[in-house]
Amino acid sequence: MRILLTCISLFFLFLSCGNKAASLKNEGPTKKPNIIFLSIDDLRADLGSYGNSEIKTPNIDALAGTSMVMLNTHCQAAVCAPSRASTMLGYRPDSTRVWHLGDKFREINPEAVTMPQYFNKAGYYTVNIGKIFHNYMPDSISWDEPDLKPHPYNTKAYALRDAETYYYTEEALEDQKTKRALLLEKRKGQKVYGDGWNRGPAIEAADVPDSLYFDAMQTQLALETIDRIKDKNEPFFMGLGLYRPHLPFVAPKKYWDLYPVGSVSLAANPKLPKNATVMSANSNYELRAYTNPYKIGRPEDTPVPETYADSLKRGYYASVSYIDACVGKLIEGLKERGLYENTVIVLWGDHGWKLGDHNGWGKMTNFYIDTHVPLIIKEAYQTEGKRIEALSELVDIFPTLCDLTGLDKADYLQGTSLIPVFENPDLEWKDAVFTQFRRRARVSKDGNEYMGYSMQTKQYHYIEWYHWDNDKKLKGDFADVELYNHFVDSNETVNVAKNSEQEDIVKRLSAQLAKGWRGALPKSKS
Repeated sequence: MRILLTCISLFFLFLSCGNKAASLKNEGPTKKPNIIFLSIDDLRADLGSYGNSEIKTPNIDALAGTSMVMLNTHCQAAVCAPSRASTMLGYRPDSTRVWHLGDKFREINPEAVTMPQYFNKAGYYTVNIGKIFHNYMPDSISWDEPDLKPHPYNTKAYALRDAETYYYTEEALEDQKTKRALLLEKRKGQKVYGDGWNRGPAIEAADVPDSLYFDAMQTQLALETIDRIKDKNEPFFMGLGLYRPHLPFVAPKKYWDLYPVGSVSLAANPKLPKNATVMSANSNYELRAYTNPYKIGRPEDTPVPETYADSLKRGYYASVSYIDACVGKLIEGLKERGLYENTVIVLWGDHGWKLGDHNGWGKMTNFYIDTHVPLIIKEAYQTEGKRIEALSELVDIFPTLCDLTGLDKADYLQGTSLIPVFENPDLEWKDAVFTQFRRRARVSKDGNEYMGYSMQTKQYHYIEWYHWDNDKKLKGDFADVELYNHFVDSNETVNVAKNSEQEDIVKRLSAQLAKGWRGALPKSKS
């Protein structure tokens, strides 16, 4: 029934968009803003503009200075595929039915209209460079020009390679080749992710120019592509997906030099929460896939030595600073071409990432550190920035972009346009935002399958876990509960859900969670 109603809505929407597209083209390219949709993989809200004084992100901070900086944005699922599917479709994981990495949104939702499709129907020329949807899911029908890659990475030799795992030193490349050979031998005859190239050192610092690195090459390709399309009658929508700071933490040496040994603070909450539920933590399996000098255990196990934790965190920071330089080059290029003012820029991270937080390395939990993400939106001709505390979600981007460009919003979108809080940051807004995560049986500590539903309010982070039947895609019996009071425990060190004095709060939050996102909508939008 949901699919039928969606298709009917889309039919009438396309008729409307067709009329709007005709009028849009008549207005000329200067009347409608271009859009740069800038996705940065695994970027947690650790930026200068988000209060981190240790990290060096001058270009993103400068962008934030003249943009809307959403300080309390949360993703809909703390792992790439479902987070990106939700953002790009405009509705939440239980509606996209994309719950984990292997779920392919186009196979599950063949009639879905993605954000770039929607804007294309409204007269935008759409181009994709890099990771916007999940790896190997570029969704060619979403773009006029899909999945552009810099040379030589657009050749057959690299067709199956994972763009996240390019190395630049002889030592790292040799380690990667050795690990790949062992993997292919072990899984002889089987299809392996990334053709087996997703192995190698977890960190690398090569003393080579930025221009040799993949994300810098993507940024240069983006500017060359803009030169080619900027004079079209249509405005453009460019999706640019940068891969760092995703593992491995590979960045030019000069960015590592920004962070000497011991110069960054280790995690403020290096242990699992007291009274943590059995399904709350991930297993750190992502980091374990890479070459590490120490054994990487589960969060319940002994932490890695502080010296290596320091190296990993500095590697992440160096990767972010390298990406910051790419962002700076992109913005400088837009200004040189006279396009910056009439371009909407959306910079966002698809989920957070633990850097020793909760003794974890990676994402894939409902903890705040994994769901909290940066979201920076520069409107066309915006000159002054605002820092906005209102609760928001990545699913809000789609309707917000519609309002910023004068498009009608589809009635099936499950986010809320942020324009009212752009205009009045003190406006009473959403009561809560919502995330969920499927804990797979092979990763769960007890070997069972769960679905966790998370709700963040201004004060509380409340999570209910249920058994999950992944064959039938159905929620089962209640399993466990978590509660964190951010007014007194912002780092989520103690789960207080079963404390007797919290009983009334748990009942109230449970009822609120049951009402879902519709129950948390702003009561006033003006």
